[in-house]
Amino acid sequence: MSRQHTSTGRRPQNENGLATHQRIVEAALDVLATRGWRNASVAEVAERAGVTRGAVQHHFKDRDGLFTASVQHIMETRVAEIEALQHADHNAAEDTRTIVRQIVELHQGATFKAALQLCIAASDDPTLGPRVAAMELEVGARGFWALIELLRLDGNNRTVRTTVQAFLDTARGLGLAGMLNDDSRRRLQVADRWAEMLDELRTRQ
Repeated sequence: MSRQHTSTGRRPQNENGLATHQRIVEAALDVLATRGWRNASVAEVAERAGVTRGAVQHHFKDRDGLFTASVQHIMETRVAEIEALQHADHNAAEDTRTIVRQIVELHQGATFKAALQLCIAASDDPTLGPRVAAMELEVGARGFWALIELLRLDGNNRTVRTTVQAFLDTARGLGLAGMLNDDSRRRLQVADRWAEMLDELRTRQ
């Protein structure tokens, strides 16, 4: 498929179309995570989704659009999961620790690996790069402000903003480390230390 057209896809309107769209997106994430960007193919996505290649092309104009939409889906899901935590009753350091651990774990596993594959591919692709960068910026900002609100921090405070961003950057770094080795014990220790620092911000603001 050509890289000339990079629409992320056509959003289906009926229930069957939505179910097929979802299966294709999930299959694309699985292929991207296990095969890598360069080796991921539309044919393999179709096979794993249990649909024809023509069905994939009906929903997505090209290969880049398919895989970009798949990663955008999981990024938006991750932000939604952070935002959903706002509906819980958070009132103590133990809650902060739970929130921090959950966010760190959102950067683990196959979906994070799939997103990383796309970012690596986009880094030297003049067509894909700007699209992925814009997507990362938007989703990153949403996640950042959702966490600010969730932890009841002052988003106008420069120290708060830089510290929260540093935590999110650390969560990503832990995700990368987790792809190479099982560092769950160290990851838990780092997450708990970040929870302590974020609680300290609460008391000082």
